[in-house]
Amino acid sequence: MELEVYKINGEKSGEKVELPDSIFNINPNNHAIYLSVKAYLANQRQGTHKTKDRSEVRGGGRKPWRQKGRGTARAGSIRSPLWVGGGTIFGPKPRDYREKVNKKLKVLAKKSVLSLKAQNNQILIVEDFKFDEIKTKRFLEILKALKIEDKKVCFVTNEYDKNIYLSARNIEKKIIRESKDLSVYDIANNQILMMQKSALNKIVNILK
Repeated sequence: MELEVYKINGEKSGEKVELPDSIFNINPNNHAIYLSVKAYLANQRQGTHKTKDRSEVRGGGRKPWRQKGRGTARAGSIRSPLWVGGGTIFGPKPRDYREKVNKKLKVLAKKSVLSLKAQNNQILIVEDFKFDEIKTKRFLEILKALKIEDKKVCFVTNEYDKNIYLSARNIEKKIIRESKDLSVYDIANNQILMMQKSALNKIVNILK
């Protein structure tokens, strides 16, 4: 499959790039994509949630009233889970949510989601460019020229560029990633995968 390379002014550069069939034209494995995305989202969780049970809540050392004779239910502590201000029954405790995905499955998932994007014409290749200064307006102009300003876009660069990153990071529905950090979730969760030409070459080399 061949794709046009676009200039940042929205015009075709006249150059084309070849997308290898072994990466961009395989039969997508939806289950591999699901497992990869599920693990990615689980690994984002801190797992620091915590509630106190009755042994951890302050107070309640003395029996509130005598066992019999008051005509009310017996009570052993004011910090019973049945009381307001008491401990929590079966509340959340700190835990590790991390999930492991083996390398072969990661590669299969990434190839599958890239193939889906290619099949749906949702990959856009642009020439390499740099910013001399941090300018969000300039990045918006590029998106407008390419007619994707109203789409959810994942923009992939070959390497970290501070000016481009800071220019794009506050734009709604737009994320920016380095090619080495691009995840299956980043690709699947956006309508358009916009890649610099050098970033595409790096991804191909990684997934060979």
